[in-house]
Amino acid sequence: MKYDVISADGHVDLIWLPPDLFTANASAKFKDRMPYVEQGPDGPRWVSRNGAQFGLVNGMGSAGRKYVPGEIHRSDRMASTGLYEDGKKGVRRLTEPDLRLKDQDLDGVQAEVLYGILGSSGRLNDGEAACEMLGIYNDWLHDFCSKHPDRLIGLANVPSHDMTAAVKEVKRAASRGVRGVDVANRPDMIPLYDDFYEPLWQVAHETGIPVHFHTIGGRSPDYSKMSKLMARRAFATHITGFQMHMSYMLIQLMFSGALERYPNLKVVIGEAGLGWIPYVLDHMDLEWEDQFKDILKMKPSEYWYRQCYATYQTDVVGIKLLKELGEDNVMWGSDYPHPDGIWPDSRDYLKRELGHLPDAVRRKVVCDNAARLYRLQ
Repeated sequence: MKYDVISADGHVDLIWLPPDLFTANASAKFKDRMPYVEQGPDGPRWVSRNGAQFGLVNGMGSAGRKYVPGEIHRSDRMASTGLYEDGKKGVRRLTEPDLRLKDQDLDGVQAEVLYGILGSSGRLNDGEAACEMLGIYNDWLHDFCSKHPDRLIGLANVPSHDMTAAVKEVKRAASRGVRGVDVANRPDMIPLYDDFYEPLWQVAHETGIPVHFHTIGGRSPDYSKMSKLMARRAFATHITGFQMHMSYMLIQLMFSGALERYPNLKVVIGEAGLGWIPYVLDHMDLEWEDQFKDILKMKPSEYWYRQCYATYQTDVVGIKLLKELGEDNVMWGSDYPHPDGIWPDSRDYLKRELGHLPDAVRRKVVCDNAARLYRLQ
């Protein structure tokens, strides 16, 4: 396969999966605790018996929102391709391999790295059942990607609340050749500097499988207690600032010392943007110089350049700081099919934001860094 553009951030959302996937494949103990589809006021929707709501079948974004023309510009653009209308007809463009490839082709992309359903596993609000749910998803994902392994790079999903289950799933995924694992990032998770994660760092080091943390932002405000205007203000604040929360994840990871103890550990910060990272690297270096040399042998930024990556979809400021970020540490992704993504207009964005870069540098960002990390070369 000849690669020119690889999207390092695409999505497979629960609401686009086969409606009986979890109930049909769960063991007897968990069958009644799995997500399933029922009829709702706006059409079929994914729910669970403990009251979890996952969104409309084939709905908009990871939350399965109802598409309303004129509300979100990027969603209108995606709707113009027939994405949501197809979804209403039961045509699952995200989760039918050949249809997914057609949407890659439409965007000028030859391969995608696929993030999954970890947000839904948190909303399930049942830790034990969530581990079963993720295992079922990983089995489906393995079969899905095996149809086109040169173009579909699925990240096995593992929990962050049960490290024994997480390590077991990493080993299972490794045994069948997975090229990355995505760890549940949730507001209530144990900080990454805690020794709780040591088994995860160790197995990732031993297997060489990159570990991913995808941005989710902080806790959503309780909009139900606000006026309509106040809720709009709160939502604007939440959605605009959600990437900033990944700075805490990066700082926690760095001062955990995991990257020092396990030099074969590779970590990807997914869809968190770029522009804030040079400041955080510089500030960590400053604090390390000042008072924390007992924690790490090298500057935090040195571990970043050696072992870390960030993905983004559009970030004019971040690209201006590419030298500080490291041209080997940045990977572009379209974020298909989320409303804040740039599919199917990635060619235009890449030309506008990266067109001034030397060809070799641009190619690293849009292709070669991902090809190297995910063994596509």
